[in-house]
Amino acid sequence: MSLIPWLSKESYQFPPTSSAMLEPNGLLAVGGDLSATRLVKAYSMGIFPWFSEMQPILWWSPDPRSVLIPDKLHISRSLRKSIRQGIFKVSADRAFTKVVECCSQPRGGETGTWITAEMKDAYSQLHDTGIAHSIEVWDQQNNLVGGLYGVALGKVFFGESMFSIQTDASKVAVVAMVSHLQRYDFSIIDCQIESAHLNSLGATNISRQHFESILDDHIQSPAPTQRWSDNFCWDNKI
Repeated sequence: MSLIPWLSKESYQFPPTSSAMLEPNGLLAVGGDLSATRLVKAYSMGIFPWFSEMQPILWWSPDPRSVLIPDKLHISRSLRKSIRQGIFKVSADRAFTKVVECCSQPRGGETGTWITAEMKDAYSQLHDTGIAHSIEVWDQQNNLVGGLYGVALGKVFFGESMFSIQTDASKVAVVAMVSHLQRYDFSIIDCQIESAHLNSLGATNISRQHFESILDDHIQSPAPTQRWSDNFCWDNKI
């Protein structure tokens, strides 16, 4: 059994992703920190942090990789109807901290969370620099009922987490995000690990090698750095 490399806080170098363990889900390295410099470096290589409270920082590079191509978004008849009814209002980068907090809440009988205080602080810093973004879904009484957040580099969006406390709210967030990203010719949305929820929206698996080739082609492309709230628009007549 090969040993997992331990990262120092002084170096931002990661081992080659080809050395990631086959199970579970491509564990690549342990340790380091969640500084903005390291996170940007990690995402640029297709690596992301995912760990629980009381664990060291764990870095992952899954193979295969779950992705969503914006043009391949699938909107079911029932979801389209829900959107057209106008029961939701959608915004972007208006409540980033609230979205992350809601995403961090334990689900399905779980007692812990992988979105630790350290993670919240790290992504708040990325948000302040215009790299991390959120989509918020509100009901007609202005209650936050769904949303998602992630990281945008070049023409690639790396989804981190989503939540929903009302039927279809997180799916509406995905539809709104895709609509916004298409305006700026984003090439791909990283969904990290396969899930039935994202598959229902058109996500599919590709190899790590294919995913990294897409990053090589699009991660350095010019991308808007302003808050998404500055130019976000939502049309529920989809």
